[in-house]
Amino acid sequence: MRRDPKGNMPMNKKWLSTAAAVLAATTALAACSSGGGGGANTASDSGASNCTNPIPKKNLPVVTMWGWYPNMQLVVDNFNKQNGEVQVCWTNVGQGSDEYDKFQTAISAGTGAPDVIMIEMDRIPTFQIQNALVDIKKYGFDAVKADYSEGAWKDVSVGDAVYGVPVDGGPMAMIYRKDIFEKYDIAPPKTWAEYEQAAQKLKDAGGPAFGDFAANVSALTMALQIQKGAAPFTYDPAQRSSIGVKLNDQASKDVLDYWGRLAQKGLVGTQDQFTPEYISGVINGKYATYISAAWAPGYLTGAGVGKGEDTGKFAVAPLPQWDPANPVQVNWGGSAFSVTSQAKNPELAAKAAYGLYGDKESLTHGWTDQIIFPLNLKALNDPEFVNLKVAFFDGQQANKEVYVPAANAYNGVTYSPFGQYYFDAMTKQVSALIEGSVTGAQAADRLQEDVAKYAKEQGFTVQ
Repeated sequence: MRRDPKGNMPMNKKWLSTAAAVLAATTALAACSSGGGGGANTASDSGASNCTNPIPKKNLPVVTMWGWYPNMQLVVDNFNKQNGEVQVCWTNVGQGSDEYDKFQTAISAGTGAPDVIMIEMDRIPTFQIQNALVDIKKYGFDAVKADYSEGAWKDVSVGDAVYGVPVDGGPMAMIYRKDIFEKYDIAPPKTWAEYEQAAQKLKDAGGPAFGDFAANVSALTMALQIQKGAAPFTYDPAQRSSIGVKLNDQASKDVLDYWGRLAQKGLVGTQDQFTPEYISGVINGKYATYISAAWAPGYLTGAGVGKGEDTGKFAVAPLPQWDPANPVQVNWGGSAFSVTSQAKNPELAAKAAYGLYGDKESLTHGWTDQIIFPLNLKALNDPEFVNLKVAFFDGQQANKEVYVPAANAYNGVTYSPFGQYYFDAMTKQVSALIEGSVTGAQAADRLQEDVAKYAKEQGFTVQ
């Protein structure tokens, strides 16, 4: 549903040069914004001429929207039927880089963007720094604030401003093969020390790899470092030319050293994830565990995992901890509805962003097959969702036991305006770590040097 589907997909780096131009010419870019308080088009206006969906209330103002969820048609139809103030004209212009490239073109041109756009949360700062998004705090935020956790709001915020409505997230956990754990008498590890011990036990007994440490999932690696105590970036738009870059602290080094050690000892595989080879390995029992997020069951099911001979063989347990006395929950992936600075009426656009995926039917349809993991507390507190017996996990109540507690305990993270460069640089260093040409500590030092240098080239003062 998202890149890889929620991790790392090569993005067009022209965003980054645009962001650099912002730092040098903020006023010029601000002039391209059209976030005034004018009226929105009605259904008969050109702004609603390319709708994928029908507009049932043609006398109401219409806001345009780009989004890619598989059930977006249902969501938009539900909103339009229930809303008496505004209607949504939805178009799917592609997901991930396809949509972002079109949005970047519209930003540069100063026209052509929708009123509301679906954006992955870690991309928000990239567009916010270009004055392409609207702070929606003044447009009804207080009325919906209690519908989401503080961690969810932090992920869509830059400084004190809010640039999106959280829709779905990826609280992390450990999926594992019940058959392998039973065969080799392994209990689900509660700590990363126990994880390594179990991996060694499995190898000594001639079993498969205990997990996988891939170079192409930098967002996952970042999350695991944050769990250990890392804070990769500090950024406040009030000081938009200054950024904190801290990628080689001890926590970051410890995590890279840990996974590098497991890879060098042959306790985990090093296959790139989201590839046919990796999925084949998952299906054939090549890996005992899969460290991933709450969207993984839907992704794996769609990729053919959990069907045929491996039906009913998967279960899920909480993410192992570094310090079980002080557990830390982390997140991988997530999307939001943001209001663009080209919205003709930001207040009406915000109403749509807040309301989409806010009704029970849309929320329920979204999570029924684990397609998305909703962040709206109306769903997270719904007994039907909490007590769901997940088919992929052979009827285990995965939400109740694992994912909902992890989502509720998640505190959020600060993303950077050049996240894709950071992810690409991380991939390069993790590849070298897997190859054995650097240690985890050396990889972290090189990553710090690379990203800090890049940030300075983009006009930032690095703290």
